[in-house]
Amino acid sequence: MKPFMDENFLLETDVAQDLYHHHAAQQPIIDYHCHLSPAMVADDFRFRSITELWLGGDHYKWRAMRTNGVPERLITGDASDWEKFQAWAQTVPYCFRNPLYHWTHLELKSAFGIDKCLSPTTAREIFDACNDRLLHDPAFSARGLMRHYNVELVCTTDDPVDDLRHHTAYAEEMAASTSAETGWTVMRPAWRPDKAMAVESPSAFCSYVSQLEAAADTDICSFNDFIDALQRRHDFFHAQGCRLSDHGIEEFYADSYTDTEIAVIFNNVCSGTELTDAEVRKFKSAMLYIFAVQDAEAGWVQQYHYGPLRNNCSRLFRQLGPDIGCDSIGDTHTAKAMARFLDLLDSEGRLAKTILYNINPADNAMLATMIGNFQDGSVPGKIQWGSGWWFLDQRDGMERQMNTLSLLGLLSRFVGMLTDSRSFLSYPRHEYFRRTLCNLLGHDVEQGLIPFSGYEEQRVRQMVEDICYNNAKEYFNF
Repeated sequence: MKPFMDENFLLETDVAQDLYHHHAAQQPIIDYHCHLSPAMVADDFRFRSITELWLGGDHYKWRAMRTNGVPERLITGDASDWEKFQAWAQTVPYCFRNPLYHWTHLELKSAFGIDKCLSPTTAREIFDACNDRLLHDPAFSARGLMRHYNVELVCTTDDPVDDLRHHTAYAEEMAASTSAETGWTVMRPAWRPDKAMAVESPSAFCSYVSQLEAAADTDICSFNDFIDALQRRHDFFHAQGCRLSDHGIEEFYADSYTDTEIAVIFNNVCSGTELTDAEVRKFKSAMLYIFAVQDAEAGWVQQYHYGPLRNNCSRLFRQLGPDIGCDSIGDTHTAKAMARFLDLLDSEGRLAKTILYNINPADNAMLATMIGNFQDGSVPGKIQWGSGWWFLDQRDGMERQMNTLSLLGLLSRFVGMLTDSRSFLSYPRHEYFRRTLCNLLGHDVEQGLIPFSGYEEQRVRQMVEDICYNNAKEYFNF
């Protein structure tokens, strides 16, 4: 019987083990999309306990705990840190075959050096050991954890109205450091303008327009003013080092519209008028296009995370708000709209480097073939299919994504993994991805499907390093 999570965890062949240990494991991490708090990085935040670090915003764990019958008080409520940790420890043994079981123990092992399995019998010992490191070891701060995981660069997720003061303060401190000080992780903002197209709720949209007016220091009396204000903020983000956008959308929008129609729709929603479904789609179509043009003109990379059905439980939404673990895989059919959107930009010479992420695995083959339609030879892998996302960022989802990409595209040009996480302990997801990648390639070599001598052997080894690090480094050009 193979031991649980030894050094060759997930690595089922000798070639896979060689590729991982000698080529994948040593690569730095470029985490080009996450939801970490810039304030925590700038302040070098220290966590009061493993509960705050681990359970404070992890809706993956919250879903599992609710499913296991844990009361909300012990998940997001007013229970003590120990009570919440104990509830999670009681849930963990019920997570066999769920990726949370692997992630939990990878994080304990890689960050704290703890090899024991978390369960009700080990909970107190592990809780105390982790807390002792967090409270007394200088390396166990927000920045220290990123250094520990060899994170070279991290891109946070920021709204156009954000002042980016934490990014500025951190960059200034980094610039002022002496050459002897090493281990700095570069932190860049990423533009997330979802609220600027969320016209479903007139009151929320009007409130956002007011915030944008203040951030851009300009009056917004028309749709043109609105776009000018967004452009000001886009320019400001660029000056602060931003080179990526990210869009969280339910589907792609590419409905026909006229400039006059959009101006009227903007005026109507700003006056508090509820829009029709057709008007909402037209406005979102216009905004997606304008955002894409702004990114192309600035030389940015644009990312689109599409497909989730969010906030399904109205009871918990009223109680706790969004992003609390009540989202699902949507089944929207969006291929035609996606193709129209990308084709319009491509035909105008305004299609920026683009990464597309699906949440529904039924879209895998569609996306793998869609990205090939708009490659233009200017950049290797200009249009990317992003790594398995959200419900798909586990072994099966990663393997399906990479297998389909291999069959219908060029896996060798893939820009690899990202955390998409709010936790400073999520970096072992890169390790999980890298082990999975090496295992796939190792099996192919062992089965005689890929040659492994001479030039081809070096190509395989280089392919691993490229997907883990080099491709992202070159693609984002930081």
